[in-house]
Amino acid sequence: MLKTINIVNKRAKFDYEIIDTYTAGIVLTGTEIKSIRLGKAQIAESFCEFNNNELFAINTYIEEYAFGNQFNHKSRSERKLLLNKRELKKLARDVQSKGLTIVPLKLFTNEKGMAKLDIALCRGKKTYDKRESLKEQDTKRDIDRIKKAY
Repeated sequence: MLKTINIVNKRAKFDYEIIDTYTAGIVLTGTEIKSIRLGKAQIAESFCEFNNNELFAINTYIEEYAFGNQFNHKSRSERKLLLNKRELKKLARDVQSKGLTIVPLKLFTNEKGMAKLDIALCRGKKTYDKRESLKEQDTKRDIDRIKKAY
């Protein structure tokens, strides 16, 4: 039985308005996948960028594997994302023309044990949008608190 790993970017939904989501594979080395399976990764400050028509996840943090030797990986390096050519062309077109960004939402392992990354095509929120989302969270929390009392 494989234990599924879910590493979530909580800031993404607060900072960005999500337009479209995709699931991408990641090109990893042996020690990187071992660290991910131990849950030693962070995607809170990461973003995705195109380089020669290929999509890379930049600034993702995968802690060095404790039992790795001289072949251990770098903790913050560019990691190539695997998508269909059609999806890559659509994402590249949207990022260039509309000024949108690509942000990782969730890093997880599937039932086969492969690491996948949920990415989203996003538009940055303004400060008043962020205040509105905080207000919605507070009212939802108050309503849940009242419901729990009865």
